[in-house]
Amino acid sequence: MPHRWKPNVTVAALIECDGRFLLVEEQTTDGLKLNNPAGHLDPGESPMQACAREVLEETAHDFVPTALVGVYLNRFTKTRTGDDLTYMRFAFAGTLGTHHDWRSLDSGIVRTVWMTAQEIRACPERHRSPLLLHCLADYLAGQRFPLSLVHTDISVTGAANANG
Repeated sequence: MPHRWKPNVTVAALIECDGRFLLVEEQTTDGLKLNNPAGHLDPGESPMQACAREVLEETAHDFVPTALVGVYLNRFTKTRTGDDLTYMRFAFAGTLGTHHDWRSLDSGIVRTVWMTAQEIRACPERHRSPLLLHCLADYLAGQRFPLSLVHTDISVTGAANANG
C-alpha cells in the first residue's frame, strides 16, 4: 500500500480586544515570527479543547472558543530541512478569560503582543504563516460559524461533551 498523505491538524485563536489582536512572538528556525496563539491537535482532544489549551500554554490566558472562523489548508516547505508539510488549521474566535501571570509561556514563545489589524498587515515578513492574514481577513469580514460544525466523536475524547 502506498504512503498515505496526512496533513498536520492545528488550531488557532483570533482574540480581539478594543481593536487589537493578541498574537505571540515566537522563536523559529527562521528567527522571531508572529502568529496567532496556535498549535497542534493532541490525541484525545477536540479542536475546541486544543485551542483553549494552546491559548493557555502560549499566552497564560484562559480562552473559550465561541465560533469557528474557518478551516484552512496550507502547504509549507521548511527552509532549513526542505521538509514539505501541509497544515489544516481550525481557526476559532472566542472569549479571553483570566490571565495567569504565574504561568510561564510555552517553549519558544518570547512574549505576547497586542496589535491592530493595520499593524499586522504591515509586517507580513514577520508572520510565521500566511494563514495569519487569511484568518484575520475572514474574522474582520464577520465570518463566524457555529461550533456545532466541528463534531468530535466520543471515541476520540472519551467524554460525553467532546465538542466543548
